[in-house]
Amino acid sequence: MSDYSKAVQERVVIFDGAMGTCVQGYNLPLDEFWGKDGYNDILVLSRPDVVKEIHAKYFEAGADVVETNTFSSTRIVMAEYDMQDRSMK
Repeated sequence: MSDYSKAVQERVVIFDGAMGTCVQGYNLPLDEFWGKDGYNDILVLSRPDVVKEIHAKYFEAGADVVETNTFSSTRIVMAEYDMQDRSMK
């Protein structure tokens, strides 16, 4: 049994929260989003340090699990930002 499976059987497991809200707190300029306004997922490529820092803050606050910053990383949504070629088919 994995550590995660064991933990969820024993207690409430706490996940991270509003990634987008945390990103907004950094007031990053548009060029950090490669000119793709509103596409926070691009920060995994352009500013992995920011994504890592946000995740670290969630762990410091007591989260057991953090999720990747890929909320909108589906081929359909990525096409809105002309990034669909970077998604898995």
